[in-house]
Amino acid sequence: MRIYLYFADKTLIFTDETSPARFFAVDLPQGGRISRTKILNFLETHNEVAVCTPDPEQAFSLFRQEFAAVEAAGGVVVNDRGEYLMIHRNGRWDLPKGHVEPGESTAECAVREVAEETGAVGAEVVRFLCRTLHAYYMHGRWELKATHWFEMRVSSSRALKPQREEGIDVAAWCPAAELKDRLEGMFPTVRRVFECLEK
Repeated sequence: MRIYLYFADKTLIFTDETSPARFFAVDLPQGGRISRTKILNFLETHNEVAVCTPDPEQAFSLFRQEFAAVEAAGGVVVNDRGEYLMIHRNGRWDLPKGHVEPGESTAECAVREVAEETGAVGAEVVRFLCRTLHAYYMHGRWELKATHWFEMRVSSSRALKPQREEGIDVAAWCPAAELKDRLEGMFPTVRRVFECLEK
């Protein structure tokens, strides 16, 4: 099994495999613990790090205790023309997503965030796709965000409106023919979501 955790463009996995291909492998005994500091040191010189252990779930559970937990949700929104809704923020294309509010389901959050970040109202959830894990340093602490992703459909032809106060400078529909080129510049978390969409 593999548990993927992303640090921007770098990938950390917890796995019961021994020395998976491409990854810099770190062996961890049953019940062992690896610190965030040690992992960050490995990620300075390696883009892909694997923690190889007999019980990946237990090792990850111990590791995540060094982070503040954040729940979020977002969507891959497709319109009637087969185009994908994307946002442009911090120089990169991304998908709309945001933090889950108290009392809100992840599906409700995804619909709300799509509307707020892009102006695309009336999106409907088709199915749950996957959950991605992403770690980052913000507001003086390390956070580990679990984002719940949904496939969504919308038929509205209303003009899109990027949520500029969230740093989004463009909200746009991406034709299917341009998706592959756009994905190359996106975060690995987003590429993983599109892999799940194709299943």
